[in-house]
Amino acid sequence: MWAHRRAAWIAVLPTAASAVLALWLASGPGLAYLTGAAGPAPVGRTYGSIVTGGVPISLTLQADGLSAMLGVLVTLVALAVQVYSVGYLSDDPRYPSYSAFVSLFTSAMLLVVYAGDLLVLYAGWEVMGLCSYLLIGHWWEDRGNSRAAVKAFLVTRLGDVGFLFGIFTLGVAAGSFRIADVLAKVPEMSAATLVTATMLLLAGVAGKSAQVPLHTWLPDAMAGPTPISALIHAATMVAAGIFIVARLFPAFLAARPTLDVLAVLAALGMLGAALAALAQDDLKRVLAYSTISQLAYMAGGLAAGGDRSAVFHLLTHGAFKALLFLCAGAVIHHVGSNLMSRMGGLRSELPITFAAMTIGFAALIGIPPASGFFSKDAVLVAMERALSGGLTDAAALLLYGCALATVAVTGAYAARAWLRTFFGEARAVALPEPEPGTAHVIGVAEAPRTMLVPIVLLAVPALLLGFAGSPHVDLPLAAVSVVLALLGAGLVYAVWRADPLADPARLLGPLRGPCARAFSIDSLYATLVVRPVLALARLVVRTDETVVDGAVRGSGRSARGLAGVLRLAQNGNVQLYVSGLLAGILLIVVGAVMLT
Repeated sequence: MWAHRRAAWIAVLPTAASAVLALWLASGPGLAYLTGAAGPAPVGRTYGSIVTGGVPISLTLQADGLSAMLGVLVTLVALAVQVYSVGYLSDDPRYPSYSAFVSLFTSAMLLVVYAGDLLVLYAGWEVMGLCSYLLIGHWWEDRGNSRAAVKAFLVTRLGDVGFLFGIFTLGVAAGSFRIADVLAKVPEMSAATLVTATMLLLAGVAGKSAQVPLHTWLPDAMAGPTPISALIHAATMVAAGIFIVARLFPAFLAARPTLDVLAVLAALGMLGAALAALAQDDLKRVLAYSTISQLAYMAGGLAAGGDRSAVFHLLTHGAFKALLFLCAGAVIHHVGSNLMSRMGGLRSELPITFAAMTIGFAALIGIPPASGFFSKDAVLVAMERALSGGLTDAAALLLYGCALATVAVTGAYAARAWLRTFFGEARAVALPEPEPGTAHVIGVAEAPRTMLVPIVLLAVPALLLGFAGSPHVDLPLAAVSVVLALLGAGLVYAVWRADPLADPARLLGPLRGPCARAFSIDSLYATLVVRPVLALARLVVRTDETVVDGAVRGSGRSARGLAGVLRLAQNGNVQLYVSGLLAGILLIVVGAVMLT
């Protein structure tokens, strides 16, 4: 259709131009940031200010090494998603609005990345929340999809309340919301101010980056189209929280209790989410829990003091996780189902997708020379160094131990997904017409070219991006990491080889049920939060209907009853009026005589 083609050009061309400009901007400061070299001074421009009666809001944009690298990640992944979506949603009647929302989503994340003022950043932060709601609920005909969109919106908004108050705390303490001014004033702020501000900011970070305890929205967000899952998981929403900590890292470094809290949350999140991924049957949910786990790696690296290593892993993760989601979309397109129990034997039918997804899983596991090997090693080195200082002993030990355990579990769930999708007997049954809200099944061996080109191009950075940061590998730790990952993958392979038709998740034994339910965190929240709030809401409704509305209706009935009594005297009968008048006069006279 002409409307679809026009929307595609409008979506793809500006995004491509943004990617070119982002690459040009990052050519100097971006690489310097990754390598740790002294890059050029940050550049920025102020376009005016908003007078608030207190601390003014500066309309400032700035670019330095950190923002330049994140800008490249955002624009390239967004470009891949826009091109991929042309084929993936070719017959979707709402593709034009979808592509517009993706463009707005990308613009909002770029505003977060390049903002020089905390409140300008917050504007982009909130627009992303709106776009996530609109895109996750793209197939709103399915009630589950609309509920997932509402859940994502509400959970992230909960964290954003704390995030906004954290911005206010820093801005008032610094006398400015400009990020450069805030960071310059950090040494002068009291410890109480910094801990309060960073703890509040951490609430927003946990919401946007789906960290414990506000992580429950991300697996449900898989209800949206698969390209949106790639965009959310790789370059926009979830990357924003990690970026904020890196952007304001001097403030977090000066608030050691906050780093301890971040380390504990990251430790629990990375291992718990990895175990949950090992028990899921939905391929996209496996990748969703994988994202939670990998983001916890980055948060752990930040808590350990390794801001550059965390950002490096954020970049490589953006490449290989976008690749994995787009490959998953091609598989789902071909099979007609998200469930791995309906997949198998696809390596011969989807050879390009198989090769690309193998690269993505190798990067996720951390197998050299894939990009994830170098970035994950850098994060683990930072965590190991934290054992000798920076964090409390208990937090550092918990973080490092969970990180090593997660390496093995990551190898296990990645191998399980790879084997169940591409090996064994073919179990796919193509559906002639899918239900609303599910991927459309195509009738060719491979996906359309518009879907394959982004997959092939993303496979390159997923494989080679690790060399961009001039990596210095810690050989003993890297060897331990690779061995742990291969042990996890090897154990799953042995279990699968014994019975290719059975799910290797059975190796979890009695833990399989709790892991499949993600340890029933959603049920816990439903019991402790959702049901009490709904009960309170019902009580408020009943109170409003019976007390407030009852009082209003009762006063109306009383007025009508009194009017009915008065109406008996005001009936137009002159004789009755005269009789009443004479009776009144008689009563007055009698009263006067008796009183005198």
